Amino acid sequence: IMLHSTLALSLLLIAVTSNLAMAIKKGKQAPQTLSRGWGDEITWVQTYEEGLYQAKKSNKPLMVIHHLEDCQYCQALKKAFAENEEIQEMAQNNFIMLNLMHETTDKNLSPDGQYVPRIMFVDPSLTVRADITGRYSNRLYTYEPQDIPFLIENMKKALRLIQTEL
Repeated sequence: IMLHSTLALSLLLIAVTSNLAMAIKKGKQAPQTLSRGWGDEITWVQTYEEGLYQAKKSNKPLMVIHHLEDCQYCQALKKAFAENEEIQEMAQNNFIMLNLMHETTDKNLSPDGQYVPRIMFVDPSLTVRADITGRYSNRLYTYEPQDIPFLIENMKKALRLIQTEL
């Protein structure tokens, strides 16, 4: 009987401990660092290379957001981007997502300069879509908070291009 109760107690202790560990883990879960505020529900890739690999593998377009922490335009766009349910859902389900605070060596990602915020799309054939532009002729790939509907259209365009071209 003694052995039996010791075993039961040990199992109980293990169950409690692992539940506690999971609760601690859950409660502690800070916003994931890779999102940098652009959307914590979105799965973000860490590097451009990883993004290209995932885009090719999954046949989803890669969306690259260039931004800087101390840029007020980036902050404003980030807030609008994170608060928009349609964008968040599309980003999570239909795109490989990357946000970068540094430039890549791929010059195709800065066809008209290295300004921020800048959003570019790369299709699964790994072609940077310079044809998916925003509303401003002086900075083709920038968006402002009021341009969110336009960005949504461009995301849909990036998805349509895959279906028609690949």
